[in-house]
Amino acid sequence: MTVVVDDHSSVHFDHGIERKAQGSSFLAYFNVVCVVAGTGALSLPYALRQGGWIDTGIILIRCLYHNGRTRLSSYQEIAYDAFGIVGSWVAFFFTFVILLGVSVLFMMLAGSNLAAICQGTSAELSQPIWTIICCAVIAVPFVFFRSMKEVGFLSAFGALATVVTILIVLVEAVKDQKNQVDVHTDSVIWDQFPIALSSIVFSFGGNPVYAHVEAGMRRPQDWNKVVFGGLTTCVAMYLLIAVPGYAIYGNKVASPAYDSIPESPAKIAAQIIITLHVILACPILLTSLSLDLEKMFRISTFHHSRVVEFGLRVALRIIMMVVVAAIAIKVPFFGDFLSLLGAFSNCGLVLIFPVAFYLRLTGIRNKPWYELIVSFLIIVLGVVGLVFGTISAVKALVADFQGA
Repeated sequence: MTVVVDDHSSVHFDHGIERKAQGSSFLAYFNVVCVVAGTGALSLPYALRQGGWIDTGIILIRCLYHNGRTRLSSYQEIAYDAFGIVGSWVAFFFTFVILLGVSVLFMMLAGSNLAAICQGTSAELSQPIWTIICCAVIAVPFVFFRSMKEVGFLSAFGALATVVTILIVLVEAVKDQKNQVDVHTDSVIWDQFPIALSSIVFSFGGNPVYAHVEAGMRRPQDWNKVVFGGLTTCVAMYLLIAVPGYAIYGNKVASPAYDSIPESPAKIAAQIIITLHVILACPILLTSLSLDLEKMFRISTFHHSRVVEFGLRVALRIIMMVVVAAIAIKVPFFGDFLSLLGAFSNCGLVLIFPVAFYLRLTGIRNKPWYELIVSFLIIVLGVVGLVFGTISAVKALVADFQGA
């Protein structure tokens, strides 16, 4: 890794990509929105049903430049500088679980949607077959596009698909309100708060991808604006779906939210559009995970010829797609699986680890008291979501399988 000057645009990465060859800040904004939004928006009404966010994206990227001389390249390198080899492996494990898990979750949703949409038509196929088809479709950009810049153009379409889906569900839910006469809502359901917290954290869980998104920017100095704009956009979209969704359907709201609205062409349209979103977002998540694995296995032009590097990279990514397809076919129960992922990995990756890395790398004594209090509260929230949310989610999944 080469020494950097004050202008981060001159950074050279160990995968051989220069800043001037990267994409725009606007493209990075769409990457953030596409990765963070989507199924999160569709699960938040369900989260409110269960238990009634401070995002650390800025300090996480600040950690990349903590020593003032070099830019680290990944979440795992931040963990290594902060806590050594143990921290690096713990961070890698959690990142691997969440990026692979969300990709599996997306393929489960896409396969389930297409099976439901095509039921009773000449295109009727089982959910496992549709899941395999979806995996084959996303394998093309994932296997042959090398970096976040190359898959980034998918994110703009994915973000637009999410907005359209939210508007469809919102309109249909308002129209259906008159039919919801026996609906119960609670301001807070304390015994379900931890698992609800984990679902909400899941909905803002872009942290494992942020280092690669920022690496794909020509102007990394715009990162604060990008992450603020992207997450603010996500908040606006989430409020549009979460509050009305829970207010209208209450304890009957489902996850994903469009399962609550009546059967209609609009519901089919929502299913089709969100399926398009997850198919477009999945290559972004898998590319981020693949970049970490390729670095671990030294699959780069620094260690191999271009032909060998290409062959190894293609082989690794094909294996990853096969693993995603196999898991997606075997694991049902979208809502509770989402909650388990959020509790087990995202609470650590989004809330606990970035704060711990930041304080470890930049010091505690030089921080004002109010920043330390906020940091402490974030970590407490993360621990609550991780421990109790995981327990609740596991119990829910056990009940799901016993009742299946």
